Formats: sequence, structure tokens, C-alpha cells
Amino acid sequence: MTGLMETFIQNRTMVQPHHANNLQTAHGGNVLKWMDEVGAMSAARFAGNSCVTAHINQVDFERPIQVGDTALIEAYVYEAGRTSVHVRLKTDREDLRTGERETATESYFVYVAIDDDLEPTSVPELTVDTADGERLHDAAVAGNGSSA
Repeated sequence: MTGLMETFIQNRTMVQPHHANNLQTAHGGNVLKWMDEVGAMSAARFAGNSCVTAHINQVDFERPIQVGDTALIEAYVYEAGRTSVHVRLKTDREDLRTGERETATESYFVYVAIDDDLEPTSVPELTVDTADGERLHDAAVAGNGSSA
């Protein structure tokens, strides 16, 4: 069994001009790519196998991330099926100079664990055994409306 907190991954990417659209903010496609990569890392850490993206829930971009700011992406597994791994992802716009953060977007991705033959493979049972894990789990379930 793998604990929720063991799946928590945080990653930062500084938004550079080549990541930006014509408004000098992070292109939405780049933000989704970064989210998918961090989510897959969290899922793989949990599953002990490579994981592929099966589903992306609704993604609403609430605020832009300007060139020079950082995209702070947090991901963790909050639910698991037989071969599926459900990951909550949150992206904040972060100003490294001031530490100011604002939510840019968040979503829920589903990954499927695969074996060396690229076939779906079973995943362990998720455990939630810390207060921080309970808080994150409850926030994910409330935000996604799932029944974990």
C-alpha cells in the first residue's frame, strides 16, 4: 500500500518567452503539458509502473501566468481503481520575488498503469494515514465530486 503523501509532487517552471502566447502569458497548451507530466510522475510513483493519460477533467484557466512568473504545479494521487490512478493537479502563478501565489487552474487527471508490454496492470491500494493526507484527500474529493 502506498500513502497519499508519498505521491505528492511539486514542480516549478519559469515561464519564458518561448512558452508564451502573443499576450506574453503562458500558452494554455504548455500549462496542460506541464500538468500532465507532473501528474504522470505522481501516478507512476504510486503505481510503481509507467502511467499513461486516460482522461483529463474540465480545465478552466482562471488567471494568466506572465512571462517571468513561475508555474507552480502540485499533484497527488487521491483515489485508485484496479488499474487507474486519479490525480489532483493544481497550478498556481507564483511571483518568486514576493512569494505571492494565485491559482491559475486546477483539474483532475486519470492515468492507467502499464506494464513492460504496455498492457494495463494493477495498482496498489491507496492509504491516507496522516492529517495532511486527509486534508488533501478531502479537498480532492470535494472538488471533483467523487466518492472515494
